[in-house]
Amino acid sequence: MSDDEVVMPEHSLPTLFTLEQTAKHLQASTKTIRRWIDAGDLVAHRIGRQLRISEPDLQAFIRTRRNS
Repeated sequence: MSDDEVVMPEHSLPTLFTLEQTAKHLQASTKTIRRWIDAGDLVAHRIGRQLRISEPDLQAFIRTRRNS
């Protein structure tokens, strides 16, 4: 197992971030976050009418951006 993999207990749910929280974390605008989601670069989950980004998906996005 590599150091980049997130290991969570089976009963644990991942942390979910709002678009605003994700934008703050990545130091980008919410418009940019939506653009990445629409392009398929960043995976988002629709919960009701709201979009959320899981911590593992955000970490995977950061890893792919770091390697490019």
